Amino acid sequence: MKNTEILNLLHREVVPAIGCTEPIAVALCVARARERLGCEPEEIHISLSKNIYKNALAVGIPNTGMTGLPIAIALGATVGKSCYGLEVLRDADDRAVAYAKDYMTRVPATIAVDYDAPDVLYIRAVVRAAGEEAEATIQHEHTHFVDPCKEREQTSDSALKGESETDNQELTLREVYDYALSVEPEDVRFLLEGARMNKEAAEQSFRGNYGHGLGRLLHEGASSTLFGDTAFTHILAYTCGACDARMSGAMVPVMSNSGSGNQGVSCSLPVYIYALEHQVAEEQLLRALTIANLTAIYIKQSLGRLSALCGCVVASTGSACGITYLMGGGYEELTYAIKNMIANISGMICDGAKPGCALKVTSGVATAVLSATLAIQHAHADNTEGIVEEDIDRTIHNLTRIGRDGMSRTDDLILDIMTHKKIDN
Repeated sequence: MKNTEILNLLHREVVPAIGCTEPIAVALCVARARERLGCEPEEIHISLSKNIYKNALAVGIPNTGMTGLPIAIALGATVGKSCYGLEVLRDADDRAVAYAKDYMTRVPATIAVDYDAPDVLYIRAVVRAAGEEAEATIQHEHTHFVDPCKEREQTSDSALKGESETDNQELTLREVYDYALSVEPEDVRFLLEGARMNKEAAEQSFRGNYGHGLGRLLHEGASSTLFGDTAFTHILAYTCGACDARMSGAMVPVMSNSGSGNQGVSCSLPVYIYALEHQVAEEQLLRALTIANLTAIYIKQSLGRLSALCGCVVASTGSACGITYLMGGGYEELTYAIKNMIANISGMICDGAKPGCALKVTSGVATAVLSATLAIQHAHADNTEGIVEEDIDRTIHNLTRIGRDGMSRTDDLILDIMTHKKIDN
């Protein structure tokens, strides 16, 4: 890929988001359908792929104190603006939320899982009022609208950023590394701004009571007798703290990666906090953030947007590469870090977005730091071990093949368990 194409890819895949991207994408779809209808809907019917449904069941919706799809749909129908993309609920202040809560009691939405959906990422909203009907469909990407014939149409993000056919060409790790070392630092400064945005989300979690409070616990030193007041602990605290906040519905933006806020957090914050702790020069930090974000994008290209493989496996592999670079590693050491990651946490499942995602993020990021530290010593899993091969791109594709193809039945089983388990009130 040409450098301009890689930069376009970065701009398309690394964007701000408020709230978990699956219910937010549903709100976005409803908002577009309402805009086409031209008035507030009197009926709302939603069809979702199983992966979208799974990731929207238990996650907090920003500024509402509520979880799940009904409030996200109501906000999309009343205050959402599709031109905001993944920040569709940017205007959901207290007054708007109160109105949406009343609206959802008057206009309850019907929600169905489409087990024959044409894509793992699929949302269709049909709205009606005064005898008129309108619809909107999102498919393949969280902001990619299609018409009923599945033809391309302008989207709120990708078309505005100049998407081209070549943007969909798959990267290699060598291309990722060479681009990161050659790019003009000013071209990727937005990645640093995104890392700072993610740090602010973490700091909000330290001031409040979000999720299971893992980030705040680590930040306040409650575990210092075990972990110590170290750069490692700070990396864990900030990364899982940002996840705590967004999974619990904090009205705070984060910079996402490949359609996921948690992936954006797990890509950038470990690298950024490591750099702050070690007083790394800004240019070196920008190149490390480029490596981290592009590595995650590359892995997601063949894995797909949603799967039964937890996204923090992908994102923390990106941060492992960024940290390895900051430790003084080159291309060879990056390959070692990835092999260590894949030899370790390649089996982590995704069982929906929820506060407990912070625990998985912490596991992924801790493994990233350990993998990078081993890689710098040239210690790594080799081609005699499991799914690791000598060729790094083949090793990555072994991981994504398992996540995309091998775990499809796992995804069905996860959703079945989630929708049939007994929950005590």
